[in-house]
Amino acid sequence: MSGRDRPSGLNRAVLALTGLLLLAAGGFALATRFALLDLLAPDAPLVPGDAPPPTWVWWAVAAGAVVLGLLAVRWLAAQADRTPKTRTWRSDTGGSSDTSGSATGGRTELAAGTAVAPLLAEIETYPGVHAAHGTLAGIRDEPRLALVVTTDQDGEPGAIRHALVTRGLPRLRQALDLDELPTAVEFRFTDKPALRAATSPHHRPGAGT
Repeated sequence: MSGRDRPSGLNRAVLALTGLLLLAAGGFALATRFALLDLLAPDAPLVPGDAPPPTWVWWAVAAGAVVLGLLAVRWLAAQADRTPKTRTWRSDTGGSSDTSGSATGGRTELAAGTAVAPLLAEIETYPGVHAAHGTLAGIRDEPRLALVVTTDQDGEPGAIRHALVTRGLPRLRQALDLDELPTAVEFRFTDKPALRAATSPHHRPGAGT
């Protein structure tokens, strides 16, 4: 996907800030240890007194470490591409005989990526859409469609979703001869300006007036 979306930008900002804080803390500790800074004595205790902390402090530290570890694992899992795998749909046509008595029939194969390509091209013509990607997965009896729609700053996800529900998805279901097609739509936002001028749906280049 081209463009920088807001969630990714926020992730990078949080990671950069966390890294800078850790580097600053580590640099301060090293500078104090080797007497490069005179804010603290290298042999000064970190906490007043030499008695060990209460037991609950250790449990609190352990619980905090576990929570941070789980959050880190959750963040790593979120980075994985969970887009369902596409496949080729195959359907066998029943054998029959024509008027000459010869047998007819065979197998029809349809690449899921080819089937969803017209829908993606249509979505990219919607106002405010920067790019569209999608995967048609599952078997023909249990299909699943996953869409990722990247919009410009002035894009309206509600209007785009309405156009999908009323125009794009019904046409795809009709083309694939499907009664139902469960669909998941993820919207992302790009900071890049629109690459094409908005065109009225009632007037397109080359169309008659």
